[in-house]
Amino acid sequence: MAASEKPHILIADDQRDVREALRLLLKSEGWNCTAVEGPREALDAAQKKHFDVALIDLNYTRDTTSGAEGLELLRELKTVDEELPVVVMTAWGTINMAVEAMRHGAGDFIEKPWDNPRLMSVLGNQRALGRARRRGQRLQAENTLLRGPAAEGFVAEAPSMRRLLERLARVAPSSANVLILGENGTGKGVIARLLHDASRRADASFVKVNMGGIPQSVFEAEMFGHVRGAFTDAKSDRIGRFELADGGSLFLDEIANIPLAQQPKLLRVLEDGELERVGSSRTLKVDVRLISATNADLPAEVANGTFRKDLLFRLNTVELHLPPLRERGEDIPLLAESFLDRFGKRYQREGMRFSPSALNALCAYTWPGNVRELSHAIERAVLMAVGDVLDASALNLASGAVAVGAGAMASPSANGQVTVEEAEKQLVRQALEKTGGNIQRAAALLGLSRPALYRRMEKYGIE
Repeated sequence: MAASEKPHILIADDQRDVREALRLLLKSEGWNCTAVEGPREALDAAQKKHFDVALIDLNYTRDTTSGAEGLELLRELKTVDEELPVVVMTAWGTINMAVEAMRHGAGDFIEKPWDNPRLMSVLGNQRALGRARRRGQRLQAENTLLRGPAAEGFVAEAPSMRRLLERLARVAPSSANVLILGENGTGKGVIARLLHDASRRADASFVKVNMGGIPQSVFEAEMFGHVRGAFTDAKSDRIGRFELADGGSLFLDEIANIPLAQQPKLLRVLEDGELERVGSSRTLKVDVRLISATNADLPAEVANGTFRKDLLFRLNTVELHLPPLRERGEDIPLLAESFLDRFGKRYQREGMRFSPSALNALCAYTWPGNVRELSHAIERAVLMAVGDVLDASALNLASGAVAVGAGAMASPSANGQVTVEEAEKQLVRQALEKTGGNIQRAAALLGLSRPALYRRMEKYGIE
């Protein structure tokens, strides 16, 4: 058994020889032990470290028969970690005391002197029950996360993503500010929406702001609102993004792009929950959970003097690190199948599938553009493929295929679909614009021969 897999037990007993005997027994059975002499030390240990089981005496210094100190410790341990299995033991065992301990949350009861096989059986059972309860609690939280609208097509089977999802499930119900870190295209916006959907604010607003798209001159008006007459173009009152998100979540994407001069104004709202609209002296209170995201190295920005340290501390109460797609090998085929299904429906090409060579190519590619690049590659392949089976050549990964997002394509019809002709026409136009009309380069980007590109240009009347 690896050291990291060994169960860890907390032992609390005021007799040194008892602690030592238990430590030697448990060590021989492959358990790690933390042994303390009293309730205060036991609580300190439980607050600092995760334990699989706690084995506690019922009587300490106050008296030797009532069990009051042990029952009080039991209640406090359950306050620290509700799912911690606790086994109580005493040399003054009675049925009434056992019942009382079980009523307060003890998993089992051991009398001194103990029988080694029975003790190990009890501890092993309690450890297994505790792990099952924690697993059930985690799955329940994950299921809550994955029921929201943002979870459609969400894939998280890779170990790195399962760890992220577990952490997300723990933090989502709180109102703590969250900073999501990750490369471009990893899906930070999806994670932000999952956080909101699994929070107690799920029924309130989720407001997204791209901080890189707000000019410095209108930053305050956009974020805090303005009143009529505050400046030349302020012809009426306007609610800012913070007010729109009141009671809900405000997602600030590309947070590193906030101008340095505007950062103190944002900091004040985060610290006090108060703001004034531009042109007004009236103070408004807002209750907003802030979720922010960036691909920048914020500590480096702080060191360079372009980002305030105190603002960073306010933003990153909890940090979530979103792994790049190259570290999520197990997720690549699942994501690809999800995108294939989505774009097949959008472009009326249902029933398409990947060949083995395509799946091998997908898994071998490093995906510098992450999930966004994978989505674009599958969309392009669906549009340009001749048959219903996509092979490695249809993906055109080595040549840097044109990245086409849904926003770059023709608008969907009322039923959410786009005809292949409309989408293909837009794709050809985009390739020609990107290459300045160079037919050879445009054909390479599209994965077509020159004659095939000419035929499509003639078909769509493109000069």
